[in-house]
Amino acid sequence: MNFIWAIAMLVASYAIQLLLAPKQKAPDAATFEDFDFPQFEEGTPEAVYFGDCNAPDFFVVWYGNFRTSPIKVKGGGKK
Repeated sequence: MNFIWAIAMLVASYAIQLLLAPKQKAPDAATFEDFDFPQFEEGTPEAVYFGDCNAPDFFVVWYGNFRTSPIKVKGGGKK
């Protein structure tokens, strides 16, 4: 009988927690000002890598592919 009361208290406390929890605000979209990219100085020699690799230097020559609109995908079904 105590087990039933424990389950009932668990369900009641979960319902109260859901009702009293603050509503989450959607985060703002990231902009280029939010990132700090180290950059080369003019005339510094640079290495070019193709594919994935780990380099000892941490310089960024190019960055991109930041989207300003949400990615919308229809369904996930197989073709």
